Amino acid sequence: MIAAEGVKAGTIVLVGCGQMGSAMLRGWVRGNAASQFVVIEPAGAPGELADSSVTEWHRAPEDAAADLAPDAVVFAVKPQILDSLLPAYRGWVRPETLFLSIAAGKTIAGIARHLGDEAAIIRCMPNTPAAIGRAITVACPNAHVGQGQRRLCEQLLAAIGDSAWVEDEALMDAVTAVSGSGPAYVFLLIEALAAAGISAGLPPELSLRLARATVAGSGELALVSSEAPARLRENVTSPGGTTRAALDVLMAEHGLPELLDRAVAAATARSRELAN
Repeated sequence: MIAAEGVKAGTIVLVGCGQMGSAMLRGWVRGNAASQFVVIEPAGAPGELADSSVTEWHRAPEDAAADLAPDAVVFAVKPQILDSLLPAYRGWVRPETLFLSIAAGKTIAGIARHLGDEAAIIRCMPNTPAAIGRAITVACPNAHVGQGQRRLCEQLLAAIGDSAWVEDEALMDAVTAVSGSGPAYVFLLIEALAAAGISAGLPPELSLRLARATVAGSGELALVSSEAPARLRENVTSPGGTTRAALDVLMAEHGLPELLDRAVAAATARSRELAN
């Protein structure tokens, strides 16, 4: 998407280069998203990313050039340490600089308390498939974010997958519960399906292989198909057949749909608690 848009930023600052930050940086460098990347990482440069000719590494923001005026500052650190880091970046606040946070649970208002009320801030919730460029990230902007900054955000998020927007920040708790935590639900499904196969007599290695491939293939089919998931389910289900017998269990009262509804509600509630 970055190359297709034909837009190239000047300088992007990445704060934190753990798993998510590294995934983003690899995509940005590969997609030629900016002329310069400045990484602030107390632990230093990861080996596979250290040799990029367009990437500058520092252990603290004060080590960067005094006249640095980045197009975007991306916070990819643990939410527990974000508040302590933010004040050091207040000097970069200007209308042209976008601040993008992927710290789970950290609200726009909470970030603005440290950066100032005039900062252009976008709160994002990616998920772990970012590691393979297949994330889905939801972004929510504050009132200071301009259209050009929205496009820049979309281009930066394209490095790790797809993205969508919400204007109501209150929806970010449900987003966290569905897509942020969602990969764990899918991994649990793989675990449970493999274990059930073993209970039915399959060798463990074969059962796990079947469970992994079935979930991955079905997910890809749901992604590319024009048919609704309910229709895809019906296409697999013959009256009186094996799939119908299994679905009668999964879709019974207190079955899988109700369990997922309760799980997402619990995760949404916990997200609200963590934001307060």
